[in-house]
Formats: sequence, structure tokens, C-alpha cells
Amino acid sequence: MSEIDYPAPAKLNLFLHVVGRRPDGYHLLQSVFRFIDYGDSLRFKVRNDGRIMRSTELAGVVPEKDLVIRAARLLQEHAGCPLGVDIAVEKNLPMGGGLGGGSSDAATTLLALNRLWQLNLPRAELQQLGLQLGADVPVFVFGESAFAEGVGERLQPMHLPPAWYVVLVPPVSVPTAEIFAAPELTRNTTSIKIPLLLTADLRNDLQMVVCERYPRVAEYLDWLDQYGAARMTGSGACVFAEFDSENEANQVLARKPADWQGFVAQGMDRHPLRDYAD
Repeated sequence: MSEIDYPAPAKLNLFLHVVGRRPDGYHLLQSVFRFIDYGDSLRFKVRNDGRIMRSTELAGVVPEKDLVIRAARLLQEHAGCPLGVDIAVEKNLPMGGGLGGGSSDAATTLLALNRLWQLNLPRAELQQLGLQLGADVPVFVFGESAFAEGVGERLQPMHLPPAWYVVLVPPVSVPTAEIFAAPELTRNTTSIKIPLLLTADLRNDLQMVVCERYPRVAEYLDWLDQYGAARMTGSGACVFAEFDSENEANQVLARKPADWQGFVAQGMDRHPLRDYAD
């Protein structure tokens, strides 16, 4: 029924503070999420037999573990929908990169199928479903740049100034669970309020842990830091720096070592599928 491309943009954590830990072991965070105009792309073909199938292979990920398949099945079960779908994913975002690729794919699945299956579930309900899939999924359903608290599910919209980003992709995959479980991780950063964001000492609390365990990430950060305040996104491995213009960002990217991977992307305040839920 539908063969158009549905974007699943990457996110950057402009900062990420670990401010505590819940009794169940989940970490309490503060962060600002920003979408960028670079990411994966999904296609959906509605089926009448109720089956949910993946029509593209994802190396090393069996369908039952694929967040896209899990998102579709969760939505189908929650809504009691008799329809199914074939899902194709064009992957551009690295796994274990901190860009939210799997979470973004899951959110795009929830948003697209909410419309294609004509479910018309409200955004808040889709965000709650997304949280069952992962802490980063709700912000993609929320669909706006956001100040995040809790485990990442308490979101307040933010309007951020225009910016371009150089994003570098170190040749390592960093397991999120390993970094959050690290005994050396600082978990008591002082909480901040939105008005203080411009003056606070912002950083990524996970960055030091990742750099000690994955020296290539530190190498990429050191190189990029020559040209702008470089920071790691999420639990790594990708690193980024912000620039005022596309031209400036492209000039920096052009200087990177030839065998390094990276790209330039523009910040977005709204998810391309923001209007797919109310």
C-alpha cells in the first residue's frame, strides 16, 4: 500500500549528565537531544495477513531482536490491529555509535504504522510504547529538540539556534550497557535547570569512560577538538563539533585523515514525521 521512504534521523546529545541511579538500576540522566538531517530510511508495505516481516537483512541482528520488528509487533498487539507489514531498512547509521539509529528506526516504525494502519493513536501513547523498546525511542516520537530528564523519557521542547555539525565515526562499536555498568562512571553530577543550560559546565559524563576503554574514540576527539569544542554523543563511539555554517563544517571534514569516516549534517528542531501523531 505504501512504498515511500520514511526518514529515521540521527540524534546528537549536546550534553549528557548522569545525575543519579534508580533502585532498579536505571540511570537518571539530563541531556539535550537534537536531530540532524542524516540517518536511516525505511519502507513499509502493508500486509493483510497480519504477518510482520523484515525484507532486508541486518548483519548480526536476528529479526526477533530487531527494534523495528519489535516496534511493529508491540504496536500491532497494543492496538489489536489485524494488519501486518513488510519492512525494509536502509542503514546509514552505525551500530554502537551513539547516534540513536536503532531507536530512531523503531520510532519511525511506530509513527509510520500509526498512520498506515490508520490507528490514530496519540503521540503520548506512542511515546509510552517507545519507552518499552528503549530509553531513546520516546524523543524520536516526541519529534522536537528536547531537554530530557529521568531515564530520557521526561521531555521538554527546546528551540536551538541553527547549526551545522561535523560528525566523525570511529571504527569501534561501543556497547551502551558496558559503559553504564562501568564502576568508574560518575553518577552524581548536579542537576541543572533549563535556564542555566547556556552557562552550566556541560559535558558528556560517559566520555571519559569510553575514551579510556576505546582509545580510538579519544584519538578522534582530540583531532576534532582542534577546530571546535568536540564532544561524544550518547555512549559513543561517534563524536561531533558544532559550526555556524555548512561551508565551515565542510572545510573541517575535508581535513580529516583519508581513511576516517564522517559526515556533515544540519541540526533540525523538528522530526520529519512530527505530524504523524497528535
